[in-house]
Amino acid sequence: MPMKNFALTGLAGYIVPRHLAAIQAVGGRLVAAVDPNDSVGVVDSYFPDAAFFTEYERFDRHLEVLRRGPQAGRVDYVSVCAPNHLHDAHIRTALRAGADALCEKPLVLNPWNLDALEALEAETGRRVWTVLQLRVHPALVALRERLASSSHRHAVRLTYVTSRGRWYRYSWKGDARKSGGVSTNIGIHFFDLLMWLFGAPERSVVHLSDDERAAGWMALERADIEWFLSIDAADLPPETPAGQSTYRSITVDGEEVEFSGGFRDLHTVVYEETLGGRGFGIADARPSIELAYAIRTARPEAGGEGRHPLAR
Repeated sequence: MPMKNFALTGLAGYIVPRHLAAIQAVGGRLVAAVDPNDSVGVVDSYFPDAAFFTEYERFDRHLEVLRRGPQAGRVDYVSVCAPNHLHDAHIRTALRAGADALCEKPLVLNPWNLDALEALEAETGRRVWTVLQLRVHPALVALRERLASSSHRHAVRLTYVTSRGRWYRYSWKGDARKSGGVSTNIGIHFFDLLMWLFGAPERSVVHLSDDERAAGWMALERADIEWFLSIDAADLPPETPAGQSTYRSITVDGEEVEFSGGFRDLHTVVYEETLGGRGFGIADARPSIELAYAIRTARPEAGGEGRHPLAR
């Protein structure tokens, strides 16, 4: 397979090292990147010759110059790692530059944006891909295979507390208009995973929703799920190991699903699958985006079934 050229938006993002490592691992080359923040020295460990821009307009113009130049210099993929509210615009830039887009979660914040992106795919002949790395985690793939042979309805509890400092509230992540709030910014991967494991949603109730936590209950085709998400360290359960700032738990019928390890190379697997034409596209991302949007815009209910113990 000939070497693929990549561009990247949001080079200062915390997840970017995994993308850079994945691009390197698949034999790709980063030719251009953009971020308004110039603290991007991490790129030197991977692609020190990549063109870098702090102004998006100049980056966009550079992609156009490459598109009109020799075939070997054109961008094949644009990895979108920018803040969530910019994903839609950056994906559009990629497709109009003659490249596929490979976008971090969430693909977009609002479901109707997906329809417009599908139309742009048809217009440009390029594809929109997304990073749903939990779907390639070996332990979760094995769990899905085991569940496929089960005929009974499952009881599931999701608990995810990932402590964030004061900076979070003042960054774009603390602005629900830009991040989609807790349910979207930290929850969408889990919502996608749960639907991938247990089927489409039949009913959803939100019990709690504020700037730092969200909780609710949902009935999927083959499971009833209590869920709780938080960025507040005060919500860490007592069983959290000392010094650990994150607690992640999924239980199925009272049994813990162990998937704490094996995360480091998942982006590389996603890149390999994408380059092989087997990646995750708009249709794969749509259910979780629709569910996260419904949760984000729902009015919390004080009572109701399936209230998570931490949803006080």
